[in-house]
Amino acid sequence: MMRKYTEDEKYMKKALAEAQKAYALGEVPIGCVIVYEGKIIGRGYNRRNTDKNTLSHAEITAINKASKKMGDWRLEGCTLYVTLEPCQMCSGAIVQARIDRVVIGTMNPKAGCAGSILNILDMKEFNHQVETVTGVLREECTDMLQTFFKELRVRVKEEKQKKGAGNA
Repeated sequence: MMRKYTEDEKYMKKALAEAQKAYALGEVPIGCVIVYEGKIIGRGYNRRNTDKNTLSHAEITAINKASKKMGDWRLEGCTLYVTLEPCQMCSGAIVQARIDRVVIGTMNPKAGCAGSILNILDMKEFNHQVETVTGVLREECTDMLQTFFKELRVRVKEEKQKKGAGNA
């Protein structure tokens, strides 16, 4: 019997499809979708190297597109789905946009700011807190990232060997 996906899993699959676009560009595969009333209103994937822009994170791109679609910077009533725990910049943007809920695929112990290093999404000092759900399709999200970094290490090693052979 086929397993039925929950709504959170359904939209995390869409975020994974966005991450796949980043992967195809050789970018760290992080994807994001923003949902309002059952419809995706913003999509984004990591493009920092492609755009040569620090701000080209999946979440920032998706927030920009969702804001245009909503005609407002406030994204109240929205849920953001992201394959990797947001960094400090993206977590701050999520709070600023007043997004109600964030669903995270896998956590990022080295740079995550939705619970790993700190939790910007749930700081009582801010005027907005974000409901957070973690671990949705964790295995798929983690596998994509781990595969990407394994392949990257191989590519870097091969490039070093080629340069070394060229110097001999």
